[in-house]
Amino acid sequence: MRMEPGTAVAETTTAGRRAGWRDSDLWYSFSHSPLAIGSATVGLICVLGALGAPWIAPHDPFNVASLSLLDSFKVPLHSWSYPLGTDEQGRDMLSAIMYGGRVSLAVGAASVLFAVVLGVAVGLVAGYAGGPVDAVLMRAADVQLTFPAILMALLVDGVVGAIVPRERHEAVQFYVIVFAIGISRWPQFARTVRGSTLVERGKDYVAAARVIGIGRLRILFGHILPNVLGPVLVIGTLTLGLAILDEATLSFLGVGLPPTEPSLGTLIRIGDDFLFSGQWWVTVFPGVALVLLVLSINLLGDWLRDALNPRLR
Repeated sequence: MRMEPGTAVAETTTAGRRAGWRDSDLWYSFSHSPLAIGSATVGLICVLGALGAPWIAPHDPFNVASLSLLDSFKVPLHSWSYPLGTDEQGRDMLSAIMYGGRVSLAVGAASVLFAVVLGVAVGLVAGYAGGPVDAVLMRAADVQLTFPAILMALLVDGVVGAIVPRERHEAVQFYVIVFAIGISRWPQFARTVRGSTLVERGKDYVAAARVIGIGRLRILFGHILPNVLGPVLVIGTLTLGLAILDEATLSFLGVGLPPTEPSLGTLIRIGDDFLFSGQWWVTVFPGVALVLLVLSINLLGDWLRDALNPRLR
């Protein structure tokens, strides 16, 4: 059968891209690292279970009409309907963990995205402008780093809670937590991007862009930014695990998301009241889920840092 030249070229290009991906250093490093494969598998299971909770969870744990106090504190494996047992309200723990994982991932991802956008913008401007602008922005980052992330989040939450009316507090609590965690994590991105920008701005391609009249914003975001995203990707992966832990800590302390939108941290706090009364599964299983999720993300971040480091190739 005769093949059209255009079709042959397209298939050859597609095959070349696939072969290039299979032969790439990143894929080779991933496929030859059992730790990376294992952590990616565990992380993927956690993410798919959280995102698919409305469709694959055995029950809707937040539908009050479907709950029965007669089903409270059922032990794990008591029945196939409640494989991880139930809590004091008769909620299925497996379903609650899946729904709570969605909230934890949403808060963590939104917080990291906010921190990345703010930190990268500040780092690019500081590194490219230099002089007083660089000094002011980096001193602000240094001051920010002196405050622990949890303390900063508690401060932001307290200030917003005093400003926003009480009846509106639950409606805006998600955005408050995202802002509180993100504002405490941006300096790491800013300092890293600033250092990379200082290196990139002295290279020939930046000088050539200036010569031909390209504007500063286009040089920053069109030329320098793509060359400094490698470290940002690594830090973002590691920061995602820290952001999820920050949210869990705030929820455990009672200043996180409202009980109507419980995260893994909220489930652990609720179960802590029954830990020493024999109902250990109410807090242990959400804790295990949180550990597996954060550990898989951190291990992937460690692998990605090593895989993108040219000195280790």
